[in-house]
Amino acid sequence: MTEAETRRLLVELAGSLFTRGFSVGSAGNISVRLDDGYLITPTNSSLGRLDPTRLSRLDAAFAHVDGDKPSKEVFMHRAFYTARADAGAVVHLHSTMATAVACLPDVDASNPIPPLTPYFVMRVGRSMPIVPYYRPGDPAMEPAIHAAARDARAVLLANHGPVISGKSLTDAVYAAEELEEAARLFLLLRRDLPRRLTAAQVDDLLATFG
Repeated sequence: MTEAETRRLLVELAGSLFTRGFSVGSAGNISVRLDDGYLITPTNSSLGRLDPTRLSRLDAAFAHVDGDKPSKEVFMHRAFYTARADAGAVVHLHSTMATAVACLPDVDASNPIPPLTPYFVMRVGRSMPIVPYYRPGDPAMEPAIHAAARDARAVLLANHGPVISGKSLTDAVYAAEELEEAARLFLLLRRDLPRRLTAAQVDDLLATFG
């Protein structure tokens, strides 16, 4: 895929997330790895009103080289790219259900959403820890995200929202969508005793689908 095609795809997928309520106002940001750097959504931009020619371009060291000023949360994306060689794109949202889980004080911080469906495991992985609260834009968050991302494709930022990586831009967006639905299921069922996938079933899914 050429850079121009990647720019158009990022705008298309971001617009779809915005239209369906995964992001409101100027909340959330998306980035994608290029051969020689990264593209990321500009600061204070709406995911529903992006211009592919004005996306922020970063070099391989994450320095801004072209386009509008990048999101103030570049460090959040850098944490995933430097922790995970398989991260081809990163999506950060304030999606309602996932953020609601990130606000709950009584969930397992090491893995707050249990494996209820195979698709959650296939898209998000075995675990998704909660990173302790930092104010938005605080670069002190980076080492905490980096440490968690070494063993997880996604994290929840306490009282803030999810950050999800994927091998491609499309994979990362699909994972973000699957995470939101998993969070919705969890909130619907958390006072009941739902049947969970067993450890063996999770192992089988990861062995089969990666």
